[in-house]
Amino acid sequence: MVAFDNTAIAFADRSDAELSRAELLFRMVGSPTMVKMGQSVLKMALSLQLPVTGIIRSTVFNHFCGGESVADCEQTVQRLHAGGVHTLLDYSAEGTDSEADFDRAAAEVVKTIVRATTDRRIPFAVFKPTGIVNGVLLEKVSSGTKLRPGEQTAYDRGMARVRGIAVAAAEHRVPVLVDSEETWLHAAVDGFVTDLMEEFNHGEVMVYNTFQMYCSDRLDFLKESHGRAMQRGYLLGAKLVRGAYMEQERERAAKKGYPSPIHPTKEETDVAYDAALDYCVKHLDSICLMSGTHNEASSHHLIRLLQEQGIARDDRRVFSAQLYGMSDNISFNLGHAGYNVVKYVPYGPVRLVMPYLIRRAEENTSVAGQVGRELSLILKEKQRRRAHR
Repeated sequence: MVAFDNTAIAFADRSDAELSRAELLFRMVGSPTMVKMGQSVLKMALSLQLPVTGIIRSTVFNHFCGGESVADCEQTVQRLHAGGVHTLLDYSAEGTDSEADFDRAAAEVVKTIVRATTDRRIPFAVFKPTGIVNGVLLEKVSSGTKLRPGEQTAYDRGMARVRGIAVAAAEHRVPVLVDSEETWLHAAVDGFVTDLMEEFNHGEVMVYNTFQMYCSDRLDFLKESHGRAMQRGYLLGAKLVRGAYMEQERERAAKKGYPSPIHPTKEETDVAYDAALDYCVKHLDSICLMSGTHNEASSHHLIRLLQEQGIARDDRRVFSAQLYGMSDNISFNLGHAGYNVVKYVPYGPVRLVMPYLIRRAEENTSVAGQVGRELSLILKEKQRRRAHR
């Protein structure tokens, strides 16, 4: 079994200075008070256009992002590859809502697809639906609200961008992952991703949908999606995650007076996630799996499933994924052991990526034990290095 506490492998590409920077960052992220204060100060500084991007770049940006452009990410791609880990370039500009911004984001996704065509270190592309299509319109479509003529025109433009990405993925044979959104956008997103899978997932998977397993309906939806694929004669691309919007989901449900769509406990989410892994691995003849998790127990569970089913470690139908700057103990130890693993590497202009980084900080603060685990591993590696000098 892979040892996820092998810090020599996990941090082989990190200098002492980088480890110390990571320790400081995770100590800060581990404090909800510090996160809230930092957010307020940062938002104010950016709104006043104060010269803070240099400080941001040298600290939090460099730890969690690959650079401001695809070209800037090359050093990160090299470092990951040296450790047996693939790269997924993720244009992470968030909070934009103009047609020009959406066009720019779609063009960036296509650029990553083209880059991946001749670079085996980059096996996938990815996009977030609200980075390509107006989120307000996705919400209206999800709720069944009829769009006004101007809204319908804008929505059709968004769908054209989405389909253009899928066409580029199919032409270049670079699979594209469609990232998750809040549950009130699910109907629209699931609808167009399912249509794209039916159109393009023949012979090989070109489009993956994301299943947020902290939602109580997603295990059933995964099975329904697979059944539909079997009935219609296409392959299912399934990226499994636990979820990233727990607090917003519960707050909105309470405010609007409907039952929370989230499992009541983390334990129930864990059970649902591992059950989804079971289902996907048992149906690899018609499902390609991306296990997106920072959870060591689920990562070990996937390893056991592959062993039990006699599936090779490097079978291209199964990948694990973690975020750049987090859970290096999982990513690099899996890669070292010969399993397929990919790091999400966000990139984009510093100011445009700040909403992503703020969201990352909020998520880390709300995930029980994650920051403590990151810190303990960093401290263990620093101690190991001191002992070997």
